Parts: sequence; structure tokens; C-alpha cells
Amino acid sequence: MDTYNFYYDESEHSRKINYNTVTAPNYYDNFVTVVVGWAKGKEKEVFKKYEDFENKYADRKDRNGELKSTTLKQKKFECGFASLDKANTQFIMDFLSIFDESTKLYFSVASKIEYLVLQLFIGYQNNFIIDADAVKYSITKALVAYRPQNVIQSIYDDNSKEFVEELKRFFRERIECNRSNMSLKEQENEAFENILHILDNNSAIPEFQWDYRMPFSGFAKYLQEEQIKNYALVLDKEGEKNEASRTMKAACEIGLSNVTEGNSKDNCGLRMADMMAGIISKLLKALCDELHYHSIAEGAEKKLLNAKWFQLNATQLDLYKRLYKIICEWDNVWYKSYAGIYSDDLVCFIGLLGYMAHFENKEQIINEKLEMQGEYFNGYVCQQLSDYFNRRRSKLPIDFIDKNDEEYFLNRRGAKVYLDITKQPVLEIAEGSQTEMVLSVGMDKLGIPLITISNDGNPICYRLPEELSDWTYTAIGMANMGENLFPSQVVFTKEKNRYFADIL
Repeated sequence: MDTYNFYYDESEHSRKINYNTVTAPNYYDNFVTVVVGWAKGKEKEVFKKYEDFENKYADRKDRNGELKSTTLKQKKFECGFASLDKANTQFIMDFLSIFDESTKLYFSVASKIEYLVLQLFIGYQNNFIIDADAVKYSITKALVAYRPQNVIQSIYDDNSKEFVEELKRFFRERIECNRSNMSLKEQENEAFENILHILDNNSAIPEFQWDYRMPFSGFAKYLQEEQIKNYALVLDKEGEKNEASRTMKAACEIGLSNVTEGNSKDNCGLRMADMMAGIISKLLKALCDELHYHSIAEGAEKKLLNAKWFQLNATQLDLYKRLYKIICEWDNVWYKSYAGIYSDDLVCFIGLLGYMAHFENKEQIINEKLEMQGEYFNGYVCQQLSDYFNRRRSKLPIDFIDKNDEEYFLNRRGAKVYLDITKQPVLEIAEGSQTEMVLSVGMDKLGIPLITISNDGNPICYRLPEELSDWTYTAIGMANMGENLFPSQVVFTKEKNRYFADIL
């Protein structure tokens, strides 16, 4: 089994999250992390390509002799790749040309305001009645999109009641303003009215420090999905020289192994991660700035990308296509990108790459009416957001089947599940009643009900009689809405060939 080397860096990092942080002129809500990697035997070849790239652009190195993503200025991305000059377009293309189908890439996009909202509303959990994730998403989206200064400032006050009252006041004002364009804002008003019904409990205001674990949690899932067990992860060193950084501690807390810290000046992998993080974050930020509401009145209108975003020359369009291949086509796995509950910027970014990549050439953009591309793109991304939000409604965890065995895999409870369902033992239910300790219920791909039972401490997965399918669907549906019923004792009853199940 191959050993892989991975390198981690970040962009838009706020060391502390406070009022000055989120109101600064250059503030961007998302914390972006990138991990690049490859098989250990390929590293020498990759580093040689990157060193050649750096030598070509030696005049761009900073005072420390490093070629960093800061050489690309945010203002150059005002209209995405369309506003890049020839030199920067070629620079990014040369960098992206280092990547190929064997390169591993993972990145995460985490909203800083969402982190605050999650802390403030930590007491709100999903249940059968309330989708708390949807509530937290709506609150975060509103704060990110509208940036109400009174609400944001009150987050950092000692009086949590004041924050809740400011939040309520903001939503009421927003609802009234939206009434001027209900054809566009009807769903938003419905969400805000639901939030107002929920905001009747006061949460304690914690002291905020950035939580570094989320990006590493996603990377751990990426490694599991890729079935990579032998690896080394190098982090860009921060903080005191002889002291493990908070980033390093977070990686270890998540359970990642063989993690070290290095100096980017001495490590090509770290500089590649830095450059990719810079490119992704600058595109994300440009999109956010273009689609951000800059006044209360503006919030009732539709925000579209300016036509200038689509005035691309052939090389700029190829740049989008190349980045689309790297991020969306090559090494295409579920956990390649990772985000929290609020991930609109990430979905919009992926949508931009996909939308641009569908054009065969720059002439096609013009032929399909340049002035309408902003509207077309808006419709495309709204559908992407809708699909993503529908997927997020599911609270069921995603498990990956270990491909090392062709006959069976182990489920979350450690029970053996056969790929050929006919080999699965059937739970024998005798006439009368019997009580079992049920660890979980589920369905196979054909809709056959399955149940995992603790048998003298050993988890065993059984097929259930088809008559209990409706009961199984109900239990799965409740789990999907956040109401987990198991482990629990269940009484199974058989009366005249009729089956019943009751949770104690």
C-alpha cells in the first residue's frame, strides 16, 4: 500500500474572532484551508516541477525569498479570472499545470460567523419538531449576507439578552423591508418568521477563539474515504518555535497521526498548499464581494454577477476549465471539499467553475448573450444551492464500505453486513413477545429492513421480516430529522403471523 505525503496551509485566518475582526475592511467570512499531497514515490518529480515554476517567477519572491500567494493581489480578482492581466493569468496557469490526475487535493471552507452562531445556539439541537441546523444556517446566512452591525457588535457584549433582542429586531426589520418584493423574498421571510418563533431562549455568550478542528475532521474523513492509512502530514509552522501550535494540537485531537510542522521557506509542499489556498480564497472573496448586499434597501433586490465576469479571453476560460478539472473531476471523492452548515460560498464557487467549464470557447459565451450570463449563472447556482440544501436535510451519517473484503463490510456498530443480502441471517421472532437490545436499524439498497442487535455484547446484523418495513422506515425517518432512537430495548411481538415492534 502506497505511503502519501500531505502538506497543509490556510488563508483568511483570523487568529482571534472579535468585533474588530468581523468589521475590518479586508474581512472575509470564510477560513480556507488546503491540503495537497501525492504518493511518496512521486514527490521528487512534483517538487522538481514546482521548483522550475518558482525559478521562472523568481522576480515575484518576497523579501524572505519565498514565492507566496500574496503575489496575487485581491483587486486583480475583482471580476474573477476575467479581470486578471496577461501576466497573472499565465502565472496561475503555470502553477495549475503542476497538478495532474494523481495529485491529491482536499480543501475546507468554514464560515467564521457560523462558528459564532453555533456557540451562541449550542443548546438548540435537531429533533423531530425542529431542524436546528436549518435555523442556524438561516441565521448565519442572514448575518453574512446583510452584516447588521448592531447584531454583530452585540455578539461581543456581556449581556446575551441584548444580542437576542438585537437579532429579533433585525429579523423584524428585514421582514418588513422584504415585503416590497415578496416574489423574490417570500421564502426568506418565511424562514425569518420561523426563527423569531424559536428565539425565546437566552444563550450564554462564550469567549470566542477559533476552533481549528473542523478542517482536520474533514481531512480525516477524506483519508478514510480514500482508504489512505499510511501518510505523513506537514503543517505550516505558526507560533513559538519550540511549542506546538493550536493547529497542530487540533490535528492530534482529531486523531490524525504522523503530523509534524515545517517552515514553508524550506518546503515546496507547504508553498504549493499556500498558493492553492490563496487562489481559492481570492475567487471565493471576489464572488462574495460581488453578491454581497451593501445596504438595507439593496437587500430586497436580486444580486447578479456583472457581465464583466464573463468577458473572458481564451486563456482565462482555459484557466477556469483547468481549475474545474483539478477540483471537480480529478480525484473526485465526496470529502474532497468540506464545509459547515453554512456553505453557500463554497457551493457558489464550485458552481462558477462548473458553469464556466461548460462553455466550449469564449465565442459561445457571446453567442448565448453576454448581458444575460449573470441571470443564467444565478439560475444555475440557485439550483445547485437547492440541491445541496436538500441533501443537508438528511441527518444520517455517511459511511464508506471497506473495499478490502468482497463478501461483507462492518457497519457503524461493528456488525457484519453481507453485500449479498441473502446471506444475512433473519431475526427469528417466536409466537409471543421477546425483548432485544437494538443498536441500530437500517435498509439495504433493495429496501430490505435490517437491524443490529447486541447479542451478549456482540453486535449482529439481522434481516427483519418485511412486515416490519414500515416500522423501520419510521425509525430511519426520525433519525433523518435528528431524533435518534437507538440504542434502545425493543419488544418484538408475533401474533397469528402479524408482527409488531415497540421501543421501551
